[in-house]
Amino acid sequence: MAKGYWVSVYPVVPAPEGLAAYNELARAAVRAAGGRTLSRGGRVVAHEAGTAQRVVLVEFDSFEQAVAAYGSGAYRKALAALPDGFERDFRIVEGVD
Repeated sequence: MAKGYWVSVYPVVPAPEGLAAYNELARAAVRAAGGRTLSRGGRVVAHEAGTAQRVVLVEFDSFEQAVAAYGSGAYRKALAALPDGFERDFRIVEGVD
């Protein structure tokens, strides 16, 4: 079974300290859904049309698990904690077997 991944790129983070509530809630929601954070805000080297902003990569044991985690009540609560003016490009992708 192919793994599932959350891939997030954050082009606009107006006040990083404002993410504290979201980070705490999202971390708990991801763990409860069986997700593992592989990268969170580390160094980025961008190529072609890529951007070097903050990137977060979360792995789940399956694509379906990743989709379900995003739709969970716990993660919806985390999303509600995102501050105003915050932007991200969020995708759920299926890995290869």
